[in-house]
Amino acid sequence: MADILKTFGLEWPKFISQVIIVLIVYFILAKYAFGPVLTMLELRRKRIEDGEMNLKTIQASMAKAEEKVAAMLGEANRDAERLIAEARESSEVLQTQKSQEAIKEAQQIIEKARSASRLEHEQTMGELKRDFGRLVIDATSKVTGKVLDDKDQKRINQETAHQSAL
Repeated sequence: MADILKTFGLEWPKFISQVIIVLIVYFILAKYAFGPVLTMLELRRKRIEDGEMNLKTIQASMAKAEEKVAAMLGEANRDAERLIAEARESSEVLQTQKSQEAIKEAQQIIEKARSASRLEHEQTMGELKRDFGRLVIDATSKVTGKVLDDKDQKRINQETAHQSAL
């Protein structure tokens, strides 16, 4: 064995010093290089896991929010349809009411026109009777050649009015 060790050039003091140097380099690297790198990698792994969990939470929240939005839109659509239906009904009622008011107003206008027409007819008939009475009195006074007093004029007016009313 000693020959084999000499053939390969193994010298124990150099070998032990090299093992000690390798161990020292390993401990230094483990403490100052591998440790911080491994710690940093572990932190990154945790951040990635946390990010994935947050992503899942956010996706779940988004799904819930979308459901709420869909429910709110559905409710808003139902409210809008109800308001439109109420507006249509109100419009129809108002239209009917306004039509009835217009009909009543037209009837009142027609009634006022008829009343005015009757009043004008009565006034015209009164004027006509007076004019007719004057004509009869003038004709009678010209035919009889006599000046009629108030009593005679009244009697003739009454008889004329009575005859023209028939």
